[in-house]
Amino acid sequence: MLDVIAMLPEMKEIRDETLRQKVEAVWQEAAAYRGWTRDLLMKIPFTLLAEGVTIPFIDHVRAVCRLCIATEDVLKTIHQERRTPVNRDVLIAGALLADVGKLLEYEIVNGKVTKSDYGRYLRHPFSGVGLAFKHGVPESVMHVIATHSKEGAGEKRSPESIIFHHADFIDFELVKG
Repeated sequence: MLDVIAMLPEMKEIRDETLRQKVEAVWQEAAAYRGWTRDLLMKIPFTLLAEGVTIPFIDHVRAVCRLCIATEDVLKTIHQERRTPVNRDVLIAGALLADVGKLLEYEIVNGKVTKSDYGRYLRHPFSGVGLAFKHGVPESVMHVIATHSKEGAGEKRSPESIIFHHADFIDFELVKG
């Protein structure tokens, strides 16, 4: 069994124990689907949309989650009570689950990470929402997963989804060069 908390220590930032357990359960199921191990997850690139990506999938998930936490902290400090309310647990859970569907979308063939047949039909926002739904993750978190990439274009995003979307693209744009 994958030690999700050790791999993603940001999960400890989720204050709601029930939500934290659901997020962990989603990761466990997604990893088990193709037998992903921590070592494999630390070796695969976080995106297949750019050549030569050396940032591992797990590092991307952690970096974006931390960018979200830092953004919420800055907004809270500077704007104080004038700010748009942000549910920190929803933000963190959404950040940790937004890309979990890539564990279904990707596979390793002949030592190379590639898009699976599954991934050719369903991109990670869809499978991520499906896994989250199965484990009883709240709709507010599923919204972050569903709207974080191009599939969410045109949808009204929650404050948590807005923060995640921009944090995700900061890391993506800087890495892809």
